[in-house]
Amino acid sequence: MSVGSERELVQEIERLQAELGRREQESADKERQLERYAADLRETFKQERARAQELRESYMATIRALSNAVEARDAYTGKHAERVAAYGMELARAYGLELDDTPGIEFGFLLHDIGKVAVSDRILFKPQELNDAERAQMAKHPAIGAEIIGHISFLGEAAAVVRAHHEHWDGSGYPDGLAGEEIPVAARVFAVADTLDALTSDRPYRPASPLSVAREMITAESGSHFDPRVVEVFNGIPDERFEQLRAEIE
Repeated sequence: MSVGSERELVQEIERLQAELGRREQESADKERQLERYAADLRETFKQERARAQELRESYMATIRALSNAVEARDAYTGKHAERVAAYGMELARAYGLELDDTPGIEFGFLLHDIGKVAVSDRILFKPQELNDAERAQMAKHPAIGAEIIGHISFLGEAAAVVRAHHEHWDGSGYPDGLAGEEIPVAARVFAVADTLDALTSDRPYRPASPLSVAREMITAESGSHFDPRVVEVFNGIPDERFEQLRAEIE
């Protein structure tokens, strides 16, 4: 090989080595850039998650304030909404409902009686049995409640629970006479939780029933008032769990 050829070969090798070094440097620079992007994305995600949690907590505080405002009208039902929401969420989890990404269910449980703000005190606190006209007025509160919150975007799912929480499995409920699976599942769950709290709480006209008696009464209405599957799940939750939830609230 001539001297000139050797020189050209050396120069080509040096050029290739330089090109390889440049490519390696570019690759290292891109890797560092990707690492920075990944770190930025992790930080952005962390911040967004924190903001989402803050927003959810703000929503919940607002909902609880609304719920407390409704209950403030009636001293005998104090903390009913919180208890029934706790029972309902426990039952919903046992039933298998996805709750982490659907806060509307809990919002609906807490706001179920918000429509009663439109019911007169004369009817709401009447110690005697309501007449037909008064019952008709009272029966409007689910639809009124759904109308009150239905135009608030983050309460859309809650509005469905509010409207349907007095529907019965056999179609004898109100306001729409829905039956079976026409009733939103969260409302079917709520119906059992609501009745549980009503039966196990003192009222001016009767003392609270023991949990065992409440279970018997709810089970007797399986297939008529209540979804049989929800009642089955309800009966699988031990008394001690409901007692614990009640104690945490009171």
